[in-house]
Amino acid sequence: MADEPQLRQLRVPEEANGQRLDLFLAQHLGEVSRSRVQMLLEQGGVLIEGKQAKASRKLRSGESISVLGDPQPPPLRAMAEAIPLELVYEDGDLAVVNKPAGMMVHAGSGATDDARNRGTLVNALLHHLRELSSSGGPLRPGIVHRLDKQTSGLIVVAKNDAAHSRLASMFSRRQVRKLYLALVQGELAQDRGTVNAAISRDAVRRTRMTTRREGGRSAVSHWDVLRRIHGPYGSFTLLSVRIETGRTHQIRVHMASLGHPVVGDTLYGASTAIVPLEGLKQGRGPRLVLPRNFLHAAELEFAHPTTGERLSLVSHLPADLKDFMAQLTPSPAAPQADRNALE
Repeated sequence: MADEPQLRQLRVPEEANGQRLDLFLAQHLGEVSRSRVQMLLEQGGVLIEGKQAKASRKLRSGESISVLGDPQPPPLRAMAEAIPLELVYEDGDLAVVNKPAGMMVHAGSGATDDARNRGTLVNALLHHLRELSSSGGPLRPGIVHRLDKQTSGLIVVAKNDAAHSRLASMFSRRQVRKLYLALVQGELAQDRGTVNAAISRDAVRRTRMTTRREGGRSAVSHWDVLRRIHGPYGSFTLLSVRIETGRTHQIRVHMASLGHPVVGDTLYGASTAIVPLEGLKQGRGPRLVLPRNFLHAAELEFAHPTTGERLSLVSHLPADLKDFMAQLTPSPAAPQADRNALE
């Protein structure tokens, strides 16, 4: 049974005689903003002596005002926006996009109307693809899985609800192979390893996730060393990371739990700026700052949701990350195994 709308009764005092209705309500409904008061009036939710009243209505002392419930803002929908988009693959059921760092996948629920409807991957998709699945709702059409705002790389989107349902099932059943490239601080001694540690939200800093609380969701990350970097800026390790699960911040949290945060990821303990080792003593040398996380979704492999054909998509390391890594050391060209991953 639905909740009954909240009814509030107000009596106009002598000192409010001649005051506009909207101003009076904004002053006497402390928990309701003026914009919401205007919305409530537009929706016919305010009565004076039993009759609907307009915002500009001048009040008379002694009148009875009835406020019927709370204003209901119209549901927001993502809007098409002409944003450049790199399509790696497309057919009638799905598309795979190479998302740049700095772009949110979809609008955040806590933003303002203008902010939450601009600049996201969904906005770009609606412009370029026209039709997307409706399963994700009006703010997340087509979105089957996500990447963090500051993570670049491959993301698959669904064009219809049938494809969306099958793809979502593949992700939940761990039938999608997802491989990332990550540069972490410090040197990992082993050539490969696995982190099997549940992830939950940090109890103190709610923007962070953690492996240190009980009751988290299972998360598994397998990593392999591609290159060890030793140079004037210290030691770093380039990894390929294959994740079985897709938890929020998974690779970032798992690498930080090993004491090797992803470069640029200051939320999980990475340095704000990287300073040459000699510079620490002598105050010399350029500071290197990466304004994003050194994390890139490089490979996706899965069965096509309609044909069953195996799709293998690749996105090479973007130029900004290549350039940053090149600044860490003047070492010779990478071995062939590395070069294939980085091209």
